[in-house]
Amino acid sequence: MKYSKRIKQIFLASAAGLTIYFSPIVSGDASAAEVKEDFTSTELRETAKQYLGTPYKSAGTTASGFDCSGFVLKVFKDLGVSSLPRTSASMYNVGESVSQNELIPGDLVFFNTSGRGVSHVGIYYGDGKFIHASTSQGVTITPLNDKWYWADKYVGAKRISDVKLVSKK
Repeated sequence: MKYSKRIKQIFLASAAGLTIYFSPIVSGDASAAEVKEDFTSTELRETAKQYLGTPYKSAGTTASGFDCSGFVLKVFKDLGVSSLPRTSASMYNVGESVSQNELIPGDLVFFNTSGRGVSHVGIYYGDGKFIHASTSQGVTITPLNDKWYWADKYVGAKRISDVKLVSKK
């Protein structure tokens, strides 16, 4: 059964002209411990913060412009995690679920902005905020419980890396 699903994925990806990387995190076959990398909360914040103000660009994955998942991919690649899927919906299928009151910097936070399931991802920054590539503001830091928009769109969170918490100075 597992192989027929993978063959179907390969066929569909090939038909679409896409390449599949067979890392455990993409297929969902690995345990969370096998896909984790270590870095500090300070390293996470500094790495993500360097992209503040970078404009939003549909399908963008570079510092010249990011979409939400492209931003997450870039930050985690900079931190040594290179096996994340490309889209926010696919990212939601990896890692370990985390409740909102247990979030730590580096956790991925997911939102339904389209009305059709997970459609936006950001990185929990700490202090009730997340950093993400917003269509209107580019890379920005936003309160997670923003009553005007984000709080009602929140879907859940996933932990994909071990992060050593370091107090802010």
